[in-house]
Amino acid sequence: MAAFANVVRAMARPLLAAPFVTSGVQTVARPETVAPTAAPVALAIAEWVPVLPRDAAALVRLNGALHLGAGTLLGAGVLPRASALALAASLVPTTLAGHAFWKETDPARRAQHRVAFYGNLAVLGGLLVTATAPRRHGCCPWRLRRLRRG
Repeated sequence: MAAFANVVRAMARPLLAAPFVTSGVQTVARPETVAPTAAPVALAIAEWVPVLPRDAAALVRLNGALHLGAGTLLGAGVLPRASALALAASLVPTTLAGHAFWKETDPARRAQHRVAFYGNLAVLGGLLVTATAPRRHGCCPWRLRRLRRG
Protein backbone atom coordinates (compact mmCIF):
# COMPACT_ATOMS: atom_id res chain seq x y z
CA MET A 1 0.00 0.00 0.00
CA ALA A 2 2.89 2.39 0.73
CA ALA A 3 4.22 1.92 -2.80
CA PHE A 4 0.81 2.80 -4.23
CA ALA A 5 0.65 5.93 -2.05
CA ASN A 6 4.08 6.97 -3.30
CA VAL A 7 2.96 6.59 -6.91
CA VAL A 8 -0.21 8.59 -6.26
CA ARG A 9 1.76 11.32 -4.51
CA ALA A 10 4.28 11.45 -7.36
CA MET A 11 1.41 11.89 -9.84
CA ALA A 12 -0.56 14.35 -7.69
CA ARG A 13 2.13 17.00 -7.38
CA PRO A 14 2.48 17.64 -11.14
CA LEU A 15 -1.31 17.63 -11.51
CA LEU A 16 -1.63 20.21 -8.75
CA ALA A 17 1.21 22.29 -10.23
CA ALA A 18 0.08 22.27 -13.89
CA PRO A 19 -2.47 25.11 -13.71
CA PHE A 20 0.06 27.35 -11.95
CA VAL A 21 2.77 26.68 -14.51
CA THR A 22 0.50 27.30 -17.50
CA SER A 23 -1.12 30.43 -16.07
CA GLY A 24 2.29 31.65 -14.91
CA VAL A 25 3.70 31.41 -18.42
CA GLN A 26 0.71 33.29 -19.84
CA THR A 27 0.79 35.97 -17.16
CA VAL A 28 4.52 36.60 -17.41
CA ALA A 29 4.25 36.91 -21.18
CA ARG A 30 1.11 39.11 -21.21
CA PRO A 31 0.40 40.72 -17.83
CA GLU A 32 -1.72 43.42 -19.44
CA THR A 33 -4.51 40.89 -20.06
CA VAL A 34 -5.25 40.51 -16.32
CA ALA A 35 -3.70 43.65 -14.82
CA PRO A 36 -6.92 45.74 -14.96
CA THR A 37 -8.88 43.04 -13.12
CA ALA A 38 -6.12 42.43 -10.59
CA ALA A 39 -5.27 46.09 -10.00
CA PRO A 40 -7.49 46.80 -6.96
CA VAL A 41 -6.24 43.81 -4.97
CA ALA A 42 -2.65 43.95 -6.27
CA LEU A 43 -2.22 47.64 -5.51
CA ALA A 44 -3.78 47.21 -2.04
CA ILE A 45 -1.22 44.51 -1.26
CA ALA A 46 1.57 46.72 -2.62
CA GLU A 47 0.55 49.42 -0.13
CA TRP A 48 1.15 46.95 2.71
CA VAL A 49 4.44 45.59 1.34
CA PRO A 50 6.77 48.51 0.62
CA VAL A 51 9.27 46.54 -1.50
CA LEU A 52 6.64 45.70 -4.13
CA PRO A 53 6.23 47.88 -7.22
CA ARG A 54 3.24 50.20 -7.42
CA ASP A 55 2.38 49.13 -10.98
CA ALA A 56 -0.43 46.60 -11.50
CA ALA A 57 1.16 45.02 -14.59
CA ALA A 58 4.48 44.57 -12.77
CA LEU A 59 2.71 43.04 -9.77
CA VAL A 60 0.76 40.66 -12.01
CA ARG A 61 3.97 39.67 -13.81
CA LEU A 62 5.68 39.07 -10.45
CA ASN A 63 2.77 36.88 -9.32
CA GLY A 64 2.93 34.98 -12.62
CA ALA A 65 6.66 34.41 -12.13
CA LEU A 66 5.97 33.09 -8.63
CA HIS A 67 3.32 30.72 -10.04
CA LEU A 68 5.68 29.56 -12.77
CA GLY A 69 8.66 29.04 -10.47
CA ALA A 70 6.91 27.50 -7.47
CA GLY A 71 4.65 25.44 -9.74
CA THR A 72 7.66 24.03 -11.56
CA LEU A 73 9.37 23.17 -8.28
CA LEU A 74 6.21 21.56 -6.91
CA GLY A 75 5.65 19.54 -10.08
CA ALA A 76 9.25 18.31 -9.99
CA GLY A 77 8.99 17.42 -6.31
CA VAL A 78 11.74 19.89 -5.35
CA LEU A 79 10.93 21.68 -2.09
CA PRO A 80 7.29 20.60 -2.39
CA ARG A 81 6.16 21.94 0.98
CA ALA A 82 7.74 25.38 0.50
CA SER A 83 6.48 25.55 -3.09
CA ALA A 84 2.96 24.61 -2.06
CA LEU A 85 2.98 27.19 0.72
CA ALA A 86 4.16 29.93 -1.66
CA LEU A 87 1.45 28.99 -4.17
CA ALA A 88 -1.21 28.90 -1.42
CA ALA A 89 -0.24 32.37 -0.19
CA SER A 90 -0.33 33.69 -3.74
CA LEU A 91 -3.60 31.97 -4.64
CA VAL A 92 -5.67 33.88 -2.07
CA PRO A 93 -5.26 37.37 -3.59
CA THR A 94 -5.31 35.89 -7.09
CA THR A 95 -8.70 34.34 -6.38
CA LEU A 96 -10.09 37.44 -4.68
CA ALA A 97 -9.04 39.60 -7.62
CA GLY A 98 -9.98 37.26 -10.44
CA HIS A 99 -13.17 35.61 -9.24
CA ALA A 100 -15.08 38.17 -7.17
CA PHE A 101 -18.46 36.62 -8.02
CA TRP A 102 -20.22 38.78 -5.43
CA LYS A 103 -19.49 41.85 -7.60
CA GLU A 104 -21.03 40.39 -10.78
CA THR A 105 -24.50 41.51 -11.81
CA ASP A 106 -24.91 39.16 -14.79
CA PRO A 107 -26.21 35.82 -13.44
CA ALA A 108 -24.25 33.73 -15.96
CA ARG A 109 -20.94 35.47 -15.23
CA ARG A 110 -21.69 35.35 -11.50
CA ALA A 111 -22.20 31.58 -11.67
CA GLN A 112 -19.05 31.14 -13.76
CA HIS A 113 -16.93 33.11 -11.28
CA ARG A 114 -18.51 31.30 -8.32
CA VAL A 115 -17.50 27.92 -9.77
CA ALA A 116 -13.95 29.18 -10.41
CA PHE A 117 -13.79 30.70 -6.90
CA TYR A 118 -14.74 27.41 -5.24
CA GLY A 119 -12.46 25.50 -7.59
CA ASN A 120 -9.58 27.67 -6.40
CA LEU A 121 -10.61 26.98 -2.80
CA ALA A 122 -10.33 23.26 -3.56
CA VAL A 123 -6.87 23.78 -5.06
CA LEU A 124 -5.95 25.84 -1.98
CA GLY A 125 -6.95 22.87 0.16
CA GLY A 126 -4.70 20.58 -1.87
CA LEU A 127 -1.81 23.03 -1.55
CA LEU A 128 -2.27 23.24 2.21
CA VAL A 129 -2.32 19.45 2.51
CA THR A 130 0.87 19.31 0.45
CA ALA A 131 2.50 22.10 2.47
CA THR A 132 1.83 20.31 5.76
CA ALA A 133 2.54 16.73 4.62
CA PRO A 134 5.19 14.91 6.63
CA ARG A 135 8.50 14.07 5.01
CA ARG A 136 8.55 10.68 3.33
CA HIS A 137 12.02 9.18 3.34
CA GLY A 138 11.13 6.10 1.34
CA CYS A 139 9.76 7.79 -1.77
CA CYS A 140 12.91 7.55 -3.88
CA PRO A 141 15.37 4.69 -4.39
CA TRP A 142 18.37 6.96 -3.79
CA ARG A 143 16.92 8.03 -0.45
CA LEU A 144 16.47 4.43 0.58
CA ARG A 145 20.11 3.65 -0.30
CA ARG A 146 21.25 6.69 1.64
CA LEU A 147 19.20 5.67 4.69
CA ARG A 148 20.61 2.13 4.57
CA ARG A 149 24.19 3.43 4.50
CA GLY A 150 23.54 5.52 7.59
